[in-house]
Amino acid sequence: MTTTATTATTASTATTASVDLTIRDISAGATSGSTCSTELLDAPWDVDARDPGYGPGASMADPIPAAAPRQAEIPQEYRDASAEELDHRIRAAKAELGDRAVVLGHFYQRDEVIQYADYVGDSFQLANAAKARTEAEAIIFCGVHFMAETADLLSGPDQAVILPNLAAGCSMADMADIDQVEECWEQLMEVYGGEVPGADGRLPVIPVTYMNSSAAIKGFVGRHGGIVCTSSNASTVLEWAFERGQRVLFFPDQHLGRNTAKAMGISLEEMPMWNPRQVLGGNDEQTLQDAKVVLWHGFCSVHKRFTTAQIEQARTEHPGVRVIVHPECPMPVVDAADESGSTDYIRKAIEGATEPTTFAIGTEINLVQRLAAQHPEHTIFCLDPVVCPCSTMYRIHPGYLAWALESLLAGEVINRITVGEDVAQPARLALERMLAAKPAPVTTTSER
Repeated sequence: MTTTATTATTASTATTASVDLTIRDISAGATSGSTCSTELLDAPWDVDARDPGYGPGASMADPIPAAAPRQAEIPQEYRDASAEELDHRIRAAKAELGDRAVVLGHFYQRDEVIQYADYVGDSFQLANAAKARTEAEAIIFCGVHFMAETADLLSGPDQAVILPNLAAGCSMADMADIDQVEECWEQLMEVYGGEVPGADGRLPVIPVTYMNSSAAIKGFVGRHGGIVCTSSNASTVLEWAFERGQRVLFFPDQHLGRNTAKAMGISLEEMPMWNPRQVLGGNDEQTLQDAKVVLWHGFCSVHKRFTTAQIEQARTEHPGVRVIVHPECPMPVVDAADESGSTDYIRKAIEGATEPTTFAIGTEINLVQRLAAQHPEHTIFCLDPVVCPCSTMYRIHPGYLAWALESLLAGEVINRITVGEDVAQPARLALERMLAAKPAPVTTTSER
């Protein structure tokens, strides 16, 4: 994989696949554009040393839980190393480790990290890649904390899952705290009369959690007859849940839940929001009785940045533009777009376009710029004109990857992510239910 290919990402600005380079060019005045924070220029270990927070980028204004993991200072040699030295050390360590270690890279990682990944994909694809690499002693997950937890759930007991920077969390996943979810469940059970099936044999409510949640939340779902979903199979999972329950409690992302349920014909009135800081989530009992989907008050700060005004501007400036957004975007944005789909859907849509096409994409900038560089036959740009990467994905840097790999060579496993068996067993059950929930046969040629 290379960071040297270039393409036009707007009508006036050429850029590389590297968001890092784009940010530095904008800061130096070498190219037009703007960023959401000047601190994006700071080294992640300098960010790690500051007060707790998600770091510069899309989630920088989100409050972080007091118990969120923090990254201790890494050795000076990695902080001082040049990009060229880190490249040499990473490649040498990978070569010496061979099949003993596998490096996984999420689509939203900076290109300077993705170039070393053995597998690139979304969180579930990478968890499956970890599961498939049974010969690897160590799985180095260049992503965020909940993804590393899922890899630990699905990998073998003797395999070590490593997160290069412990501060790489996820503000959306953190918005569904296990204590708040347990309290929500207790209140709902009081309203619905407990976990007792109705006359039709269905339970009052089935919990459904998005993959972007902690292992503790997945474990909660597994214990209460629920299931995990991804952005690509959310409708199939909701259908599974409605076969078994009269209602669904969906968390942590309200937008994925709302967009999916709306496409299934559920009205907005039947989708009340649950605010965990209010009694009954801010609802009355009748509203909860009438609900079909109870939406948790969570969101992705990356995808919340996209607006209908951005789509209107894209259509004005690029007649015939094809607008594709992620279903974590707010409902008006999804409704205004031509298509919505997972990161993998977006990638496949671009790869499948047989004629030169202008694409306006509503998802994380690292993926958008990489797709633009990989497909110079198309014009591909991000709907948001402000360069604002995922704060927590941006915490992973080649310096951390070199540290993790060379520590393995020295016989030390650093930053290992483990899920206790009391949580892991029900969490795996919820994941297995998801894997067993197969979509109905497709009757059209469209891939959605």
